[in-house]
Amino acid sequence: MTFAISARCPETGKYGVAISTRPLAVGARCPFIAPGVGVVVSMAYTDPRLGPLGLRLLKLGYSAQKVLDEIASSDPNIEYRQVSVIDRDGNAVARTGKQNKDWSGACIEPNLVAMGNGLVSERTASAMFDIYRKTGGASFEERLMKALEAGRDAGGQHGGQHSAALVVYSKQEYPLVDLRVDEHAEPIGELRRIHDLYAPQAAYYEQRPWQPTAMGSEADWAARRGQ
Repeated sequence: MTFAISARCPETGKYGVAISTRPLAVGARCPFIAPGVGVVVSMAYTDPRLGPLGLRLLKLGYSAQKVLDEIASSDPNIEYRQVSVIDRDGNAVARTGKQNKDWSGACIEPNLVAMGNGLVSERTASAMFDIYRKTGGASFEERLMKALEAGRDAGGQHGGQHSAALVVYSKQEYPLVDLRVDEHAEPIGELRRIHDLYAPQAAYYEQRPWQPTAMGSEADWAARRGQ
């Protein structure tokens, strides 16, 4: 019982996932991203091995559909899974196994997948999809957060949520954003609080590795920017 939005930003080349579920530590098991290559999300009775497999296939140049087909054919328990893939060209696909109950499915268009399983209703997924599409003037990270909040506000999943994560990669091998709430009574609200603290400093942490003396401390950098 999980809901997530995954996306590729055509303007910046970023890939990102915002996700929430009832079990603990969803960010450790479900979103997988390779910068400049693509994103794979494995949910439901998730097998975390499927994410790295999908990324390896994407790196070989496989399309999103081909990757999903290969994942499905490799997994004898695929009908218990829910998997989505977005490739470097923005092709987006998703598969929901037949053993997923209640409302389970996905809303898909190029560069975007909003999906979930064990949801209160289809509105959890469609609300994420709609809000992401309507917030084009906001930052990529903000659009993902707003979409996740919309999914929660539309009902979320049966049993509520206890963990949430926001993961975004830009051009580097390390994430631009990797924020996780592993156990909380209101994990998406807590993720929002952490995101709003972190967002003004994301560029600092992205750039500091190759220019440490120029960037200075977090406080120095923020002061120069008037924050």
